[in-house]
Amino acid sequence: MGRYSKYRILTSASEYYKFLRQERGVKFIKHYETPVLANPTIRQRANLTTITHIWKYGDRLYNLADQYYNDSRYWWVIAWYNSYGTEADILNGAVIHIPIDLVSALGVMGVS
Repeated sequence: MGRYSKYRILTSASEYYKFLRQERGVKFIKHYETPVLANPTIRQRANLTTITHIWKYGDRLYNLADQYYNDSRYWWVIAWYNSYGTEADILNGAVIHIPIDLVSALGVMGVS
């Protein structure tokens, strides 16, 4: 079972995707629905063990994910948990909280 198996596949023939359809030479664009991530409650945050990291010049979310989760693809978990859209939103000296248990963090977000 794939990681996208619980998401609907959407087919779009809307005007918005016209340029993309023409570029690809297709009549429809198929894509997965966007998952809705839950924001953790205070209680859920209290139940997640985190480690703190002081953001410094040169830091990358994917490097932190690789260091703590052994998988750089989970950079977005750290960004989501700290309410950052991208690395560009993080200022030097910011305190980043990294959930240690990836499975629990994903469960709180409703992705597991």
